[in-house]
Amino acid sequence: MISRLFGSSEERIPPGTPEVVVVTLVDEAAMSKEYIGKIQENRRHYASKHGYATFFPNVTDYKFGDSPRSWALIPAVRHAMTVYPHSTYFFALSPHALIMNPSLNLRSHILEKKKLESLLLKDKPVVPPDSVIKTFGNLKGDRIDLVLTQDGEGLCQGSFILKRGDWAKFFLDTWFDPLYRSYNFQKAEGHALEHIVQWHPTILTKLALVPQRLLNSYGVDIGSRGGKDVMYKDGEFVVHLVGCELDQNRHCEKEFEPYYEKWKHGVGR
Repeated sequence: MISRLFGSSEERIPPGTPEVVVVTLVDEAAMSKEYIGKIQENRRHYASKHGYATFFPNVTDYKFGDSPRSWALIPAVRHAMTVYPHSTYFFALSPHALIMNPSLNLRSHILEKKKLESLLLKDKPVVPPDSVIKTFGNLKGDRIDLVLTQDGEGLCQGSFILKRGDWAKFFLDTWFDPLYRSYNFQKAEGHALEHIVQWHPTILTKLALVPQRLLNSYGVDIGSRGGKDVMYKDGEFVVHLVGCELDQNRHCEKEFEPYYEKWKHGVGR
């Protein structure tokens, strides 16, 4: 039954369809036009190098009741799948992140079958340090539909890759369940993600955890989240200013600026 429900059949993909769509949710009420413009410039530059598409929905495009605005990420990805119904992968990336090495193609960097199998973190507690639910050790690269990282505190929803299909729709619909939104999880959709990954085997069987620095290096030193061990180094794919929007003592746009200037210099803009 499950194989029929989540199985895929051959389809004819129209010529010119982008294999990957880079999805970045912006919040026009909380972010300046200049900041949003720089984020979009970064994504579009990367996408143009590899024939990918970009998608920049606004938080207010979606209804999520009284839940924190960060929940809008989930319908945003679902929306992207509707706009690009034939694209294969959807790369959801926080607005408070920069693609620093645009030469890295997602397929060769992570998604190619043998490559992905070599990167898998096997028998790893899903939620560190001691979750009794652990990642599987025998997943095949072509059976994986969700690529995630984790830091010292838990799963990271600020940078992930989702493969289009019935399973992806099921996953997003489960994650966005009104029941979970009503729970008032401390980390909102982040804790909801950890909950469904641990307690829904159908989700865990399609999940790949990969080393954090492949997809989600940090631009700030936060001890509980990995500290210097996960700080961005030259040549890495992404730098993420994790948590900047949640801390009154931090300023996302100020933290973003030096990395933006470094990126601009690196790509000759």
